[in-house]
Amino acid sequence: MSLELCNSTRQAIPNKRLLQAIRMVVQGEGYEIATITGVYCGNRMSQRINRDYLNHDYPTDTITFCYSEGKAIEGEFYISLDVIRCNARHFNVTFEEELLRVTIHSALHLTGMNDYLPEERVAMQAKEDYYLQLLKTQKSISPQKSTDNAIFSCNS
Repeated sequence: MSLELCNSTRQAIPNKRLLQAIRMVVQGEGYEIATITGVYCGNRMSQRINRDYLNHDYPTDTITFCYSEGKAIEGEFYISLDVIRCNARHFNVTFEEELLRVTIHSALHLTGMNDYLPEERVAMQAKEDYYLQLLKTQKSISPQKSTDNAIFSCNS
């Protein structure tokens, strides 16, 4: 079991909080981590992936690929830190809060939640709010019960 975060930018990110958020969502939704890779990138990579895989020629906040069936999650997500920074200003929240929200959003996609329809978007946002609030109320990162390996790496 592994959980890997890769930051391909020079922007510092709160690795431990991001790992905590991903684990919280996965466990809270009744799943377990098989292999999850989170890539924190810039607009250029986000746009390339969005164009190549979804036929949308623009950067986006997150793109998620889920390869699993059942309760053991295998997947990856790509989050554009440039879009996060812009959205944080737009929504008048901190960079870290927006980053945590979008990471939670990505983890929810890995558990099978969709946000194509209006009612799905409402349900997704409610779950994001729930996990973000839960994360805020935790004063420190508790020892993990899971046996996954957390890896931080940087691909410049």
